[in-house]
Amino acid sequence: MKVNFVYMTAGSREEAGKIGQELVVSKLAACVNILDNMNSIYMWQGKVQNDAEIVLIAKTTEERVPLLVEKVKSLHSYDCPCIVSIPIAGGNPAFLDWIAEEVGE
Repeated sequence: MKVNFVYMTAGSREEAGKIGQELVVSKLAACVNILDNMNSIYMWQGKVQNDAEIVLIAKTTEERVPLLVEKVKSLHSYDCPCIVSIPIAGGNPAFLDWIAEEVGE
């Protein structure tokens, strides 16, 4: 069983909460952390943007990542949401096992 963290951003706390809730309820993530007060500077459609965003970090298994990505895209307000999966190389075995249990693996 391989565990991944999925890093995402959202435009509002409300949207982040909706996405996080849906991921946990649908067993696509064991847990979603929501971090407020992040500022993003980026290029979009040829212009520099400077926006407040919310960070979400979902804890899931590698097997669940494709379904999680599709779910987030269906709920997200952005045309091209940031959703990236980061493999976890190690950690507390009990915690990693808990993630797998919660998503049904």
